[in-house]
Amino acid sequence: MRFEIMRLDDVDGIAVDSTVVDAASATRMVQQAASIGQRLYIRPVEAPAS
Repeated sequence: MRFEIMRLDDVDGIAVDSTVVDAASATRMVQQAASIGQRLYIRPVEAPAS
């Protein structure tokens, strides 16, 4: 499964950048963000129809 992770601005909560990653990378990014108090918005990305 893939996820879009958006890093949110600390002041107003607006997304300042975004990336699409696999589940293992999402886990690492969440752990890193938690360790520094960074705010993230995460949502699943649907796989394209084949």
